[in-house]
Amino acid sequence: MRMLLGSFAVYAAAALCEIGGCYAWWCWRRAGAGAWVLLPGMASLALFGWLLTLVDSDTAGRTFAAYGGIYIVGAIVWLRLVEGRPVTLRDAAGVAICLAGAAIILSAGRGAER
Repeated sequence: MRMLLGSFAVYAAAALCEIGGCYAWWCWRRAGAGAWVLLPGMASLALFGWLLTLVDSDTAGRTFAAYGGIYIVGAIVWLRLVEGRPVTLRDAAGVAICLAGAAIILSAGRGAER
């Protein structure tokens, strides 16, 4: 259980970094922000990559697959809190399905392919 909670914390931090970094590019290209927003955006994306290496997993693919579910939750939270858009029933259903998938992958743990 401790590994799952630790992985979740790393995944949540990674999602914040990835979404924030990508949002900087979005703001520059689509919302008219100055190019200066790209510097913290790139730093955030670099931190995202480093954070994923902290997850206790034998394989990058399993780490990235489990992270995908957490990323989707983070993106929907971002939609609501940063962009001020409502979360729809379909958003919530999609999040639930993705979290179930991430939980299955995470619960397999190390050495699951044996």
